[in-house]
Amino acid sequence: MRLKGKAAIITGGGGGIGRAAALRFAQEGARVAVSDIQSEAGEETVRLIHELGGEAFYMKADVSTNEDIQYLVDRTSETYGGLHILFNNAGIGHSEVKGTDLPEEEWDRVIDINLKGVWLGIKHAVPRLIESGGGSIINTSSLLGLKGQKYLTAYNASKGGVILLTQNAALEYGRHNIRVNAVAPGVIDTNIIDHWKKNEKKWPIISRANALGRIGTPEEVAQAVLFLASDEASFITGATLSVDGGGLIF
Repeated sequence: MRLKGKAAIITGGGGGIGRAAALRFAQEGARVAVSDIQSEAGEETVRLIHELGGEAFYMKADVSTNEDIQYLVDRTSETYGGLHILFNNAGIGHSEVKGTDLPEEEWDRVIDINLKGVWLGIKHAVPRLIESGGGSIINTSSLLGLKGQKYLTAYNASKGGVILLTQNAALEYGRHNIRVNAVAPGVIDTNIIDHWKKNEKKWPIISRANALGRIGTPEEVAQAVLFLASDEASFITGATLSVDGGGLIF
């Protein structure tokens, strides 16, 4: 088991990539703290982990709130006797409009969750990771953090920021044996793309807009996250791993 005895936090663990990663972590021996703003979804992930014979608990947390993330990190470390892995995965999209037409409140909400939430996770996890002798942080960026797309101004900016935040943290905490990397998923079959699926004109194009000609699954991203969390990636830090079917080069 690649994560045997490790304690992990996964934000946005109630579905999609977060749930898939939580299940894979548990299958590989990790004890998992599942965090999500939606209690029912988070508790369902924990139930699925328990069915696999794994160890997990759920805690509701808003990743944009300092006190929530501090308590999540502290509770996990105290419950499991340390912290070794943080998967900063929680994120949201926004209305597809021109940047100048995006309401300020919507901009703030996207940046608060997608970027500030990652920073808060790092801020509070690092001291606990140091206490545990080091560990791994994985942040969810996006293909759209590596290239722009019309009408997704705040999302592009937040996910691009995650990549540089990942590099900064890798530089600052590498001497403490903390590795910090990011994954950049392309179009993945999660709830965030439901509105695209309903667009009969755009969906046939979007769903094939990569070298492999198909969308990805949450489980395929989870495999990449598991690799970065494990000792198999022991000399990888500051990297952004594209999991996009070749969308970046398409």
